[in-house]
Amino acid sequence: MDYALTELVRFFTDAKRRAEPLVLATVLRTEASTYRKAGARVLIAGEGQASGLLSGGCLESDLRLRARRVLASGRPERVWYDTRKGEDPLWGYNAGCEGALDVWLQGALPTDHYPLLSHLQHCLQTETRSMAATVVGGDATPEELGLHGHAGMAFAADSPDELRRLLAACTAERPELQRLRYDGRDLEVFVAPIELPTSLLLCGAGPDAIPINAFATALGWRVSLYDHRPEYAAREHYPQARRVLQGAAAALAEKLKPADFDAAVIMSHHLPSDIAYLQCLAASPPTFIGMLGPKARRQRLFDAVGDALAPIRDRLHGPVGLDIGAATPESIALAIVAQIHAVLAGRPGGAFH
Repeated sequence: MDYALTELVRFFTDAKRRAEPLVLATVLRTEASTYRKAGARVLIAGEGQASGLLSGGCLESDLRLRARRVLASGRPERVWYDTRKGEDPLWGYNAGCEGALDVWLQGALPTDHYPLLSHLQHCLQTETRSMAATVVGGDATPEELGLHGHAGMAFAADSPDELRRLLAACTAERPELQRLRYDGRDLEVFVAPIELPTSLLLCGAGPDAIPINAFATALGWRVSLYDHRPEYAAREHYPQARRVLQGAAAALAEKLKPADFDAAVIMSHHLPSDIAYLQCLAASPPTFIGMLGPKARRQRLFDAVGDALAPIRDRLHGPVGLDIGAATPESIALAIVAQIHAVLAGRPGGAFH
């Protein structure tokens, strides 16, 4: 999941409206412990504003200086930050972060129509996963550095741009540097899947869904809400949500495809509706299905739905949320969002040791 894509696209959309030149900074690879990992991207504007962080703040000042240089020269830069060294070359003190990052900085200009950023924006808006490849080194010529291709890129029948065709055909399961043979030379290419932020479906849009939506959208997640009660399924309650829909619980699958979501939480507080929601989710299950309420209520839901739950038992989480002693709507929302985050990331959700 690319949790930063939402903020990056928002930042880009605002800058594009002003026809502002930008620099896209991308982590190509890392060693040891780092704040962000390969594939992380941030946008930096000429005045230094950024869409996010690539470190805990240790490298951001230097990144801003380099971004200004990239905009001034029109040439991309590649920099190796190693905070494992005893004396930090940037600040003159030991940062002690115990990691290293290989970072690529490249201009993104309105005169070029922001090709890669426009593709990222398209992927988020259409909820489409894709792949992107960029030439970052090897035997590349200065003109080839920074060229990119992406999955689905259109070419004219007589297009001479063979390198972009090759880049558009690159694939990888995770962000990585690859070697691409072209014109008798080895080019170093960064290939990364374009992953989407977590998509969350809340089956129930009552007042206790408001803090869940707030936490999730703050993380850049795409949240949809569905409720059978018109007074709750109101857009004004959830201005940042992707969708707010109203309809009978049993009609959920007629308006949405539950399997397209990464996670769903059943929380209407109306037992017949929650049974109908669980039946719909069992037929088209997301990776994570959470159920609000105590164990006894969860068992009533299980008994009502019956054997249809057998194939998805490992996806069911109820009572939903990590055990953090939550007692208010806000702390319960925190526990729920934290558990979803942990499960989707394949982590246990416990303390670091």
